[in-house]
Amino acid sequence: MKLNEHAAVSTTSALLVPYDHHHVLTYHAWMQDPAIQEATASEPLTLEEEYENQESWRLSHDKLTFIICQPPLSSSVVSSGEADTPERMIGDVNLFLYPHEEEDEEPTAQPKFCVGEVDIMIADPAQRGKGLGRAVVGAFLAYIEKHEQEIMEEYASDKDISPAPGLKMLMAKISEGNTKSIALFESLGFEKEGEVNYFGELKLVLRDLKGFVEKRTPEGYKELVYSRESSSRLGA
Repeated sequence: MKLNEHAAVSTTSALLVPYDHHHVLTYHAWMQDPAIQEATASEPLTLEEEYENQESWRLSHDKLTFIICQPPLSSSVVSSGEADTPERMIGDVNLFLYPHEEEDEEPTAQPKFCVGEVDIMIADPAQRGKGLGRAVVGAFLAYIEKHEQEIMEEYASDKDISPAPGLKMLMAKISEGNTKSIALFESLGFEKEGEVNYFGELKLVLRDLKGFVEKRTPEGYKELVYSRESSSRLGA
C-alpha cells in the first residue's frame, strides 16, 4: 500500500518501516531458509523476482507491509538506510485484504465488508521467544485501527468501489502444528473459529479491533516520519 510509504511505527520493542528496495537483499536471504519457506507457505524466488515483488507490494492496494527492525534511537524521524540496515532487520508483518462473503450470499463486485488477514515472520532466530512477535503484532493492529478508514479507502480506490467497504474482522491462518504462533495470536485476543482446514491450518479471528487497541496498544507506541533523504544523498 502507498499509505505507509512515508510512515514508521516505533515501540520500545521494535521499529516498523515500509518495505523498501534496499531491504530486498536481506529479505531474499531470509526466504532461502527452508524452515521459513515452510512456515510462510512460500516458494523460493530469484533475486530479480524478489525485487519485482517489493515493487508490486508497494503499489498493491490490498497488501500492507512493514519490515520489523530493532527499536530506533529517540527521534521524530526515521532515516532510511540508518535505522533499518541489514543487521537491524528482524522480519516482516503484513495485512492482506479480501472481500467478506457470508456463506449464504452470492459474491458481488461491491463488497460491503472486507476481512484482513494478518501474518508475521520473525526471520532472525536470535529474536524469537522473547515476546517480540506479540509486541509487533500489537503495534501493527494499533496502526491498522488508527488508519482503518484510509486503508479501506485505498483498497476501494483501486477497485472503483463506492462507498469504501468496512473492515469486518481480522484473522490469522496458522498451521495446526505451529503452537507458538497460535499462542501468540490467542494472547492478543484472537479466537479459534471452525476446524482445521484442508491445508492443516487453524483460523483465528479478532472482531473487536477498537477494543483491542483501547486496552493493549504496546508501550511507547508512536508514529514517525520515514525519511529517504539520507539514502538519496548516498545514491540509493
